[in-house]
Amino acid sequence: MTDKAIIYEKRDRIAYITLNRPRVLNALSSQMNREIHEALLDFRDDPDVWVAIFSGAGDRAFSSGHDLKEDTLPGFKEEMDASFWHHADPAIFTTLEIWKPLIAAINGYCLAGGLELALACDIRIASETAMFGMSEVLRALVPGGGGVQRLPRIVPLAIAMELLLTGDMVDAHEAHRIGLVNKVVPVERLMPTAEEVARKICSNGPLTVRAIKEAALRGMDMPLGHALRLNALYTRINYGTEDSKEGPLAFIEKRPPQYKGK
Repeated sequence: MTDKAIIYEKRDRIAYITLNRPRVLNALSSQMNREIHEALLDFRDDPDVWVAIFSGAGDRAFSSGHDLKEDTLPGFKEEMDASFWHHADPAIFTTLEIWKPLIAAINGYCLAGGLELALACDIRIASETAMFGMSEVLRALVPGGGGVQRLPRIVPLAIAMELLLTGDMVDAHEAHRIGLVNKVVPVERLMPTAEEVARKICSNGPLTVRAIKEAALRGMDMPLGHALRLNALYTRINYGTEDSKEGPLAFIEKRPPQYKGK
């Protein structure tokens, strides 16, 4: 057993970030937030890993959200100086600009800050036992990890507002119906399915994958005309890469492409 709040591993171009506080439903402590931030920076900057998968240790939760018990420790709030907010605030790692794809493999409770972490991922895969909720409002707290902004961009506004303002939970199938998650699978298929998706992404040109993600996300905040011009810029830049030549050549030669990220 490790004393780390997360387990960070890299295998076959995939980074695995496992929230590792199962006894407290993988609640997000300041230590865990720091370790997630560090892992994401390493993932972002490592040219040999192309996709990351988030998951939660144990069989009860992806994450139940911010560790409220930590807030009650003597002197904790007084110590929340600029250094704390820079290194441990959950909004930091959910606002990092990472253009490599992030996948969330969600089992059990995915609440509050845990849901905000999942919302910061590009693809969300849920087990049949997953439960979702933006529960901060029940404790008179404003969601601080991006959920207020991301949730209305992912599900219809009225549904997002209901979840944000009531703190109600929805099950995996309802989450799929409203577009919160991409797939719902049996528990035993959760990680294999996430890995299958990750491997499909890794079989594509990594620079192209990142260009598509960046163009799509940046374009969401632009008028359509501006977004189309941005898309054309990324298309021209990508066209000059070695991988963009390898893809068509492999097709003509009827062989799998050998992408190098160049």
